[in-house]
Amino acid sequence: MQSSGQVRGTQTLVDQMGWVFNRPTLTLLEIGWRWLFGIPFLWICWEHWQKILVLLPPDSAGYNRVDTMNPWLAAVQLGGIWDQYQPHVWTVLVWLAPLAAVVWSIVSGVGRSAVLRRLEPGARFRPFALMVLQGAWLALLGLTFWIWLRCIHWIAATHIFANGEADLVGYSVWAIFLSLGLFSLWALISWPVTIAPFLVVLEKRGPIDALTESFRLGRTFTSKLMEINLVTGIAKMMIIVLAMVFAAAPLPFSDQLGPQALEVISAGSIVFYLVANDYFQVVRLKSFLEFWRAYRESYGAISGLS
Repeated sequence: MQSSGQVRGTQTLVDQMGWVFNRPTLTLLEIGWRWLFGIPFLWICWEHWQKILVLLPPDSAGYNRVDTMNPWLAAVQLGGIWDQYQPHVWTVLVWLAPLAAVVWSIVSGVGRSAVLRRLEPGARFRPFALMVLQGAWLALLGLTFWIWLRCIHWIAATHIFANGEADLVGYSVWAIFLSLGLFSLWALISWPVTIAPFLVVLEKRGPIDALTESFRLGRTFTSKLMEINLVTGIAKMMIIVLAMVFAAAPLPFSDQLGPQALEVISAGSIVFYLVANDYFQVVRLKSFLEFWRAYRESYGAISGLS
C-alpha cells in the first residue's frame, strides 16, 4: 500500500477484493470456522422448534385461521400466534443463548486467529485474547439487534391495528428507514471491535488494552476504518437483495418447476449469501491489515513483529 499520506480509502477495496479472490483458501478458512458453529447451532434450534410444535401444534395456535388474503390482518393474527409460542421459545433461549454465545466466542476466537495468521504470517496466534474480543463484538451486535427489534415493535404497534385499516405507507417508510439506519449505524460503530484483534496479534496487546487503544488511533486512521466498514456493510446489503432476487425469480414458473425445485433454489440463494458474506469479511480484514501497515506498522516493529 502507499504511504499513509497517500492512502486512498475505499479506492483500494477493489484491489483487496481481487487479492482475496485469488486466494480462496482464506475464504474457505473463514467459511470453515463459521459453519463449524453455525450448522450444529441451527440443527439444535431446529430440533427444539420441532419439540415446541409437538407441544403446541400450529392449528391449535390458530395458524389455520390466518387470513392470507389480507396481509395486514394476517400480521396481527400471526402476532397473536407468536404470543402463544413465545413462552416456549423463551424457555429454550434462556439456556441456549448464553451457551451459544460462549461457544461462538471460543470458535470465533480460534477461527479469527487462524485467519489473521494466514493474512499476516508474522502475527501471533492468540486465540484466548481474541475470544474476549469476539465476545465484545457479539455483545455489541446483540445490543444493536435488540434496538432494531424495539423499533420494529414500535412501528407495528403504531401502524398496524387489529380493528381498522393499517397505515401501509407509514409502516413501510419507518420500517425501511429504521432498518437501513440501524444497519448503517452498526457498520459505523463496530469498527473498534474489528480492529482490536489486529492490535492484539500485531502489537502484542491484551484484549482490554487493544479495545481501549482502538479508540485512540487518530482521526485519519479511524476515518479509513469507518469508511471500509460502511462500504463492506453496503456490499452485504446488496448481496442480501441479490440473494432475494435469485430466490424470487423462479416464482412465476412455480407450477412448471414444482415446490422441491423452489426449495433447492431458495437453499442455494441462502448458501450464496453466506459464502459471499464470508468472502467480504475476509476482504474487510485484509483492508484493515493494509491500513494498519500504513499507519501503525511501527508499533508492530516496536513490539517485535517486524
